[in-house]
Amino acid sequence: MEYVVEQQEPTTVPVRLDAQAEVSEQTPRFPVHRIYCVGRNYSEHVKEMGGDPKQEPPVFFSKPASACVTFNQDVAYPQATNDLHHEVELVVALKSGGKDIDLESAMDCVYGYAVGIDFTRRDLQAIAKSKGRPWDLAKGFDQSAPISAILPASELAQLGDRQISLKVNDEIRQHASLSEMIWSVPEIISELSKFFELKSGDIIYTGTPSGVAAVSKGDRLCASVEGVGVLNFRIA
Repeated sequence: MEYVVEQQEPTTVPVRLDAQAEVSEQTPRFPVHRIYCVGRNYSEHVKEMGGDPKQEPPVFFSKPASACVTFNQDVAYPQATNDLHHEVELVVALKSGGKDIDLESAMDCVYGYAVGIDFTRRDLQAIAKSKGRPWDLAKGFDQSAPISAILPASELAQLGDRQISLKVNDEIRQHASLSEMIWSVPEIISELSKFFELKSGDIIYTGTPSGVAAVSKGDRLCASVEGVGVLNFRIA
């Protein structure tokens, strides 16, 4: 096929075929189709943002696939903000999808899991919220979705109460159990499929626990989900 402008490289994420596998340039890749994100999915985070988890159910938003950053690459501090916040999250990678997926079959869509960070230009988000505008400028910018290698679900027992955490310069900023999520993984998939036709290659950032805070140039971040993966990088 002939293209009239330069075709951009597709976004892919490395896959660790087992928990002991090392990531290299030869590692199999997961092609990213779309990035969906869940907001307000941990009660304590809703509270720290000034909300009421009993009155405000989780919400969905999206980022472009090109926002992914892999291979523990440095992340450039973005333009147009003075308040960049980290939000560590479990990421779910889909191998199939559909519309109106029932809760019982939702997990059949899951290929694997990773740990990721949903970076947010908090100052721009505050402006958008105050004016009732979309969050695109605050959420969907370049390099706003760092992600670890994906571990196939077949290599992992139930998620259960596995721990999720984030350290900045070796200081723990965020720490929680995945069991604290308001919507579970199958509930997220089922709910999301009521609004979008999910497809293979879609990835879902499932929400962040409390402890979100600003980062600065030079900070070193280490995100992890117990038994799933670790993500290390620096803010450049």
